[in-house]
Amino acid sequence: MGKIGRNDPCPCGSGKKAKKCCFLLLDGGAPVSPADDVGNEIREILGAHPVDSMEGLQTLIANVAGRRNREARTDFHGLSPEQMHRLLHFPFTSPHLVRFPDPIEGPLSAPILTLFGVIAEAVGEKGLKPTAKGNLPRALCREAALTRWGDETYRENTHFRDINKEEDFSDLHVTRVVAELAGLLRKYKGRFVLSRPCRRMLAEGGIEALYPALFRAYVVKLNWWYGTRFPEVPFLQQSFLFTLYLLTRLGSEWSPATRYEDAFLHAFPRVLDEIAGNQYITPEAGFRFMYHYIVLHNFTGLLGLAEVEPVGENRFLAKEYRVRRQPLLEGAVQFLL
Repeated sequence: MGKIGRNDPCPCGSGKKAKKCCFLLLDGGAPVSPADDVGNEIREILGAHPVDSMEGLQTLIANVAGRRNREARTDFHGLSPEQMHRLLHFPFTSPHLVRFPDPIEGPLSAPILTLFGVIAEAVGEKGLKPTAKGNLPRALCREAALTRWGDETYRENTHFRDINKEEDFSDLHVTRVVAELAGLLRKYKGRFVLSRPCRRMLAEGGIEALYPALFRAYVVKLNWWYGTRFPEVPFLQQSFLFTLYLLTRLGSEWSPATRYEDAFLHAFPRVLDEIAGNQYITPEAGFRFMYHYIVLHNFTGLLGLAEVEPVGENRFLAKEYRVRRQPLLEGAVQFLL
């Protein structure tokens, strides 16, 4: 292990410089803050077994911090810091923690599959001519919305504004963009066409065989703030696996959406530092609104991983929502914890 300089971050994880944290124990300075559990533990060990060198202190800190990083934490809902690090930074290369089966066993039901099925059928063998702006034609957008919502909900959702272009039906627009990012749909000679890999997967496994590619493109390649007016908070997308982990633990029954918002804030309170408040809304209120809309509604809803529905008779005026995981979550994302 290399030497730690006095101005380097302290290995105990406090976020302070080493000279203002654990190194004070050797330098005879002020004691470590009582709130710093790691520092307190190191103090206790040093009180019983003093060390007389910087190398000895470094080894002690590394041992204590390493053990702490492997311990389950209640604010992480049973995950250790080490496990959380893997989920955040290596979601698809941590097979000892999480698997993404491909193919997925059992029947799949997800809005993104339904919508892409409509697109694929319209494209067919001859391709589909886009609009002058390069989008899906209006007739297809209306057909997709009717297929997705059904007659009654379609009438309700288009009572004040009809669907005249692709962006008027955001779920379809995102599905088309994700399909292109996944390499399933592309433009060739001025027409939308299905790629060769897409045709092969459809022939071998049907529309359900496309789900893993759509899932990965959504979480890795899509900008979740695309088409919204929210300020970007990339960490909400980076932590997608923690949200799915919460759904596996809490989502067997309907729960208020605030339960997931609270759990996320308890695990990552500093996410509020990335959100600017103003005279109309606090950073916490901004976070809750974004987490509900961007993560729960858009991500888990469109991918068919959870149901998110309003509480109350009038869904257009609802201020509260509830969440429950969908059966697809267990087949698509398998946590080995």
